[in-house]
Amino acid sequence: MYAEGLGVPQNYQEAIKWWNCTARQGDLAAQYNIGMSYLKGRGVPRDYKTANYWFRRAAEQGLGPAQYNLGVSFETGIGVEQDYFEAVKWYRKAADQGDSAAQNKLGGFGGASGDITLNSLNLF
Repeated sequence: MYAEGLGVPQNYQEAIKWWNCTARQGDLAAQYNIGMSYLKGRGVPRDYKTANYWFRRAAEQGLGPAQYNLGVSFETGIGVEQDYFEAVKWYRKAADQGDSAAQNKLGGFGGASGDITLNSLNLF
């Protein structure tokens, strides 16, 4: 409501306050939204480590978009130590749920990242 400005003035800080209440109780959407807020710097200072903390909480509970975002973070090393194996692990989890962006990442993974191949990761 506050993030979109639906019926109230748009206010990301207020949205984060409400998301925090439900995120701490395990709400996946709230966890993901907080992660996106820290990733984009909406209502809070941009903080990639905190974004990844919230993405991981949602990803470990099975939220595909959070799994994809963790894959991106591990692939690029933004907010975490770069780790292609972890990137592929999270892309695979998201791809298994039908996330087309993750499927595309898996399809091209390895070519730009040295000698890592999907077969060498024993994921299949």
